[in-house]
Amino acid sequence: MPIRVLIVDDHSVVRQGLRMFLGVDPEIEIVGEARDGSEAVRLTHQLHPDVVIMDLLMPVMDGISATAAIRREVPDTEVVALTSVLSDTSVVDAVRAGAIGYLMKDTDSPELRRAIKAAAAGQVQLSPEAAVGLLREVRTTEKVAEPLTEREIEVLRLLAQGKSNKEISRELNLAEQTTKTHVSHILDKLGVPSRTQAALYAIRIGLAPAH
Repeated sequence: MPIRVLIVDDHSVVRQGLRMFLGVDPEIEIVGEARDGSEAVRLTHQLHPDVVIMDLLMPVMDGISATAAIRREVPDTEVVALTSVLSDTSVVDAVRAGAIGYLMKDTDSPELRRAIKAAAAGQVQLSPEAAVGLLREVRTTEKVAEPLTEREIEVLRLLAQGKSNKEISRELNLAEQTTKTHVSHILDKLGVPSRTQAALYAIRIGLAPAH
């Protein structure tokens, strides 16, 4: 089954360009386009894409608000921010809203296609510049309300290495649903909304290297 993608950008030329060079990949299917965040939320409910490619600066509803709404209302859909804006604030806001990836619009097409496939598999995808900004700005709560179990620490370490639930399950010999449950418990215990921030927490406490 191809990865179902919704493109969100207020510029028709950008949408057409993305549709053109993503469309050459048989593993990716463009299921729709949206011109603003509000339309993106509506179409996500309607189309249930696997991944939304989200611009951040748009009229009606911006990409940060739309990302938060999508992750809250359609949690099986992952969001990758694709923007020309690179500031620590915008990166942090996008990740806190639940974006699993943050890429710049000058990203080449093979890299974007790889990022979409990784996002669909639940893997964090950040441009190097965005990762630096996050490590500089994100301040995860130091005091975890409930300590992680040994198994949850193992899962977190692999999650921080960019592994998908399927890969984590295979490495730890777990059912994929069990891995999903562990990830959910980890996010709850750390008080973070996304895998990206959980991965950053792991890097900050030295559980995983900062690549």
